[in-house]
Amino acid sequence: MLTGLSRGWRVAAAAVLAVLLLLASLLLTVTHWLPRLAGLWLPAGTTLALDGRPRWHSGELVLPAIRYLAADCELATVQELALGRVAGRWRLNAARVNIATPCASKLPASEQTSAPRSIAEWQAMLPPVDLSIGRLSIDPWQTWAGTLTLNLDENRQILRYNSQNLSLEGELRGQELTIQALKLNAPGVADPIVIAGTLSLPAIPDALPEAGKLTGDMTLQGVPAPLKINLDWQKQQGQLVVHQQGDDIPLATLPWQLSDRQILIQQGQWRWPYAAQPLSGGVNLTVNDWQQGIPRAEVSGRLNVLTQGRGGKGNVVLTLGPGHLDWNNSQLPFRLTGESKLAQLQFYAGLPGEIQGPLLDPQLLLKPGALLRMRGRLLSTLEVDEARWPLAGVTVSSAGVDGRLQAILTAHETQMGRFRLHMDGRASDFWPDKGQWRWRYWGEGYLTPLSAKWDVNGRGRWEDQLIELSSLSTGFDKISYGSVNVQAPRLTLEAPISWQRDDANPSFAGKLRLNAQQTRFSSGGYLPPSALTLALKGHDPSAFIYNGTLQAQAIGPVRVQGRWDGQRLRGQAWWPQQSLSVFQPLLSDDLKMKIQGGTLKAQVAFSAATNQGFEAGGHWVVSNGSVWMPDNEINGIDFSLPFRLKAQQWYFGAKGPVSLRIKEVSNQFAMHNITADLQGWYPWNDVQPLRLSNVAVEVLGGQLRLESLQMPQKEAATLRLNNISMSELVTAMKPKQIAMSGHINGALPLWLNNSRWLIKDGWIANSGPLTVRLDKDFADAIASGNIAAGAAMDWLRYMEISHSWATIDIDNLGAMTMKAQVNGTSRFSDKDQRVTLNYTQQENLFQLWRSLRFGDNLQSWVEQNAALPTKKENSHEKH
Repeated sequence: MLTGLSRGWRVAAAAVLAVLLLLASLLLTVTHWLPRLAGLWLPAGTTLALDGRPRWHSGELVLPAIRYLAADCELATVQELALGRVAGRWRLNAARVNIATPCASKLPASEQTSAPRSIAEWQAMLPPVDLSIGRLSIDPWQTWAGTLTLNLDENRQILRYNSQNLSLEGELRGQELTIQALKLNAPGVADPIVIAGTLSLPAIPDALPEAGKLTGDMTLQGVPAPLKINLDWQKQQGQLVVHQQGDDIPLATLPWQLSDRQILIQQGQWRWPYAAQPLSGGVNLTVNDWQQGIPRAEVSGRLNVLTQGRGGKGNVVLTLGPGHLDWNNSQLPFRLTGESKLAQLQFYAGLPGEIQGPLLDPQLLLKPGALLRMRGRLLSTLEVDEARWPLAGVTVSSAGVDGRLQAILTAHETQMGRFRLHMDGRASDFWPDKGQWRWRYWGEGYLTPLSAKWDVNGRGRWEDQLIELSSLSTGFDKISYGSVNVQAPRLTLEAPISWQRDDANPSFAGKLRLNAQQTRFSSGGYLPPSALTLALKGHDPSAFIYNGTLQAQAIGPVRVQGRWDGQRLRGQAWWPQQSLSVFQPLLSDDLKMKIQGGTLKAQVAFSAATNQGFEAGGHWVVSNGSVWMPDNEINGIDFSLPFRLKAQQWYFGAKGPVSLRIKEVSNQFAMHNITADLQGWYPWNDVQPLRLSNVAVEVLGGQLRLESLQMPQKEAATLRLNNISMSELVTAMKPKQIAMSGHINGALPLWLNNSRWLIKDGWIANSGPLTVRLDKDFADAIASGNIAAGAAMDWLRYMEISHSWATIDIDNLGAMTMKAQVNGTSRFSDKDQRVTLNYTQQENLFQLWRSLRFGDNLQSWVEQNAALPTKKENSHEKH
């Protein structure tokens, strides 16, 4: 009995071992037999392939990779598929699933032999299963790839999908589909579009839902409040309405109808009040044979835009189709025509074209005859006569813009003049910082304020992140402005201007050169041909440094350097010391002035910005200057000019007063040691005055001195005469009729902004004895023509003046009033007689200096004012 029992155990053990060996053999060869077994149920022409051996892990069967092929095209691939059962539910997990929709075209046509199942029948067939995919991607829409979770049984089906651009939560119970939240990130929309609602599905899922209501929320930049989207329908018609929250008038109303053959939108209306001017229009759209799928559906439609502005009302019409949209090869013709009348501009469009390529990545092809034109007021004073953009052959797609890009602009400005510009180039897969765009440009115009014709031409390119201006030449035939006439100024490139727009290593560099021929001045001088060169280097056009030189033949070079930070331009300029003689061309030949010697040097710093204007400060220095003229010669000129300029106001004497020193002026009478200091503001005011001080000159053996002059003037500035030699004055003026000797002093209070006076209460008096001697012939001539005057001349032929005093007033029209008293002794016929003269003279000083003939005026005055004494006394008077 024991022997029989032992043999039974052995048979059972052998059977179990055989089963185990069989299972192990099946598992080890599953990659061979399972695809063949599955092929019995798969459509013809498709196969299943397993990569790697299956394994058992944590209670789950794990298949490393599965590929489903249609012919030789991988329709689907699954990686790390795990199958298990937990708490009575099947659990199916996959790390990655990729579906290639282009391979669907290689699937065999299905043959429907039985009636389609209802939703209820499909739901009854579902086992309780939880499906999870770590990353589901569908070609060619990889940007929408995300995670998928399905919880399925016969009572309800729950779907959750989450990706960077799309998320969805929905539940199906019977024929009622509830969408808890559908979030979509759309291009040009700041926040995700959120949609929720319910749909009633048909019993047989081969048609659109029988009824439903969806609501959505969307936020757009430039729209003050969120938008509310409502879509509802019953049976075969419905309506899509878009509102702004708080506004009862819809932004869009699109009524639609649905039949077995056609989707129809008729008399749809839309408006957009958020543009520069309100826009509105209508929409009509027809989709025929829609049930045959998107590739076979025929699309046609019409959308129009109504505008109103300068020039009246405008209407732009977009006509679509008839054509087809396809997942791989769309062909939908369109034409955009009409006029758009904006507030200041008018656009005219005639743009035939076609939408081509994959539906989700189409390209826009513009056909021959495509032209966009514009006219109107572009800026406050710039009138565009016509702008033209020929666009034939241009294509636009997600890869970029391809084709020839042209633009022609003709415009004028009432005060500034007219111009015409051309641009012509070619783009290849171009978007900003991607692809390539090469161009050339040229143009010409007339600048009215400068009475100048100008022209421009050059070339450039934008290739990936590099923008380069490879050539530039622009200039005027001449510039005439005020007293200046510049011949042929022209701006060119000495090195290309390049901007590398790389965030990690940006750069900006180039070199400019501005040349000009002679610059002539109406005064007669000229500036020799000049050249300004500037080298630029930095990160971008809003952050760079510059340095260069300015030279006009022998004048200069002036070194310039600075920086631009996008808001403020800063710089410095240095003028190295050089001879003043190089400035000789600036002086007119009519001046007959020659620079004999001296040096100049200067340094200036400046800053300019929109909110501050132009500011500058610096120092000019002239040393030991010398100038020769036919009538005089000036030597030893030293001039120091420190200054600041801010808010269009100058401040002179920033680090010390403006200083002028002249050693000698040689002319009819020599002047020595001329000094003058200046400090203060210009234009001046009560709080910020301008003061002239330390004005002095040694002349005629004495000195003239102006102690202080302040503007605005609140007190007189006194010009003092100290010990002026009358002998030197008369010698300098060279009259033959009179000789004088001795010295005088004086004080002349000057007013520059008085409502009446130039000099008020001025005085002149002798300093020590004065002598006056009349020429004998001169005195005899007067005596022979007038007996009384002759008698008086006898007393004045020779006179020694012991005391003289004169007061002088001059008004701002030049009228001078002088009252004088002279006490002295006259010698005639070897006799000394005391003489007292009191007289008053009124004369226009401006006219006197313009026609000064000293001797003739003196003779005339003596003839009119001399008279015989009334008494035989030692004192005689004449009024």
